[in-house]
Amino acid sequence: MESYSPHYDDLARFLSEYSTPERKVYLSAAPQCPYPDAALGEAIATGLFDYVWIQFYNNPPCQYSADVGPTNLLNSWNNQWMSDVNVKKAFVGLPASPAAAGSGYIEPEKLKSEVLPEVKKSPKYGGVMLWNRYQDILNGYSAAIIDDVVSATGCVAEL
Repeated sequence: MESYSPHYDDLARFLSEYSTPERKVYLSAAPQCPYPDAALGEAIATGLFDYVWIQFYNNPPCQYSADVGPTNLLNSWNNQWMSDVNVKKAFVGLPASPAAAGSGYIEPEKLKSEVLPEVKKSPKYGGVMLWNRYQDILNGYSAAIIDDVVSATGCVAEL
């Protein structure tokens, strides 16, 4: 994958300079799961990001699929995002229903049994990000997974 830099790395450095011991400036990004993300790869490589909300959907090489189950997602999570990326916390970004994205939807029971036990092994695991809230309300996805998702920090997020 060819990458380009729209200077998000410079922006991250600039914004991080506003952080003080009294007032922390948190940096976050929502990259696509192919690593490195074409637009955000250089910025995330600065090591300045506190949170990444990795989009494990609409990207067949690194998303859950009925054909291979969690293999591609877990390989991307473990072998790239958890080993090569210096961030404090990473969130598994998923569609909240089949209608929320073109591909990558995981049934809640499969997420709880096949994906979460593995991703939660990483000290960088921060939780799950769902796209989008409207589809979540219609589908009840967060309610179905919340007890299994909550990280050590108790963080649950939705976009």
